[in-house]
Amino acid sequence: MNHKPRKRFGQNFLHDHTIISQILASIMATPDQHWVEIGPGLGVLTEPLLKKGISLDVIELDRDLVNFLTQKFKDCTKLRIHSCDALDFNFAELSREGEGLHIIGNLPYNISTPLLFHLLESAERIEDMHFMLQKEVVERMCAEPGSKKYGRLSIMIQYLCEAELLFYVPPESFNPVPRVMSAIVKLIPYKELPVEVSSLTDFNKLVTQAFSQRRKTLRNSLKNFFSEQEIIDLAIDPAVRAESISLRDYVKLSNQYSEKTE
Repeated sequence: MNHKPRKRFGQNFLHDHTIISQILASIMATPDQHWVEIGPGLGVLTEPLLKKGISLDVIELDRDLVNFLTQKFKDCTKLRIHSCDALDFNFAELSREGEGLHIIGNLPYNISTPLLFHLLESAERIEDMHFMLQKEVVERMCAEPGSKKYGRLSIMIQYLCEAELLFYVPPESFNPVPRVMSAIVKLIPYKELPVEVSSLTDFNKLVTQAFSQRRKTLRNSLKNFFSEQEIIDLAIDPAVRAESISLRDYVKLSNQYSEKTE
């Protein structure tokens, strides 16, 4: 198909067969599994996935590509094509009773973060997710405390999932060639959260505030949430910056804040 990639859809089509093989080796799809592919494009992953014997749903916004995929896979009984925006799609509805979904996709850079959080609303129905994203986004998702890349995205993702950077993907693996390096990340939603917040709304609010002015210490960035002594009482140093404390510390702060404001 002679399809011109569309900027408004953030289209960069993967064509590097070495990278495709690496992705397939990483995900280890088996015939009993139900997979969902977001943004299948020209089907370079769709086709080898179907050869694994899996059940596959694909989500594609570009109607020209929907028509192309419908024609290309017209004889495939294990594929369902959904012509829609992934940000509006109810992924939980695809999962049958007792079945977990495996999700994969080359996500457009401009919607990657909101789409991740939309997917995590259905985390209880998802076994794992493998995504191609901008390198910096993946590094932020997987960052540890003390790193300059550690921030709100790190904490909110790691609260809900195990996150692992698998490997990097160079720009020349795509058409058109993007200006950024990409990376593959693996996310496994927790079946039982290792730590739990009383209010996800309060948690998000507090973490967002802590990182809104990264150079400030906690005593200053969270002064509308806690006194200095209240932070000390939680065994947290109020003189450190937001990137210095762990996810568990943020959970302690959030739960204390929720208790205060009940």
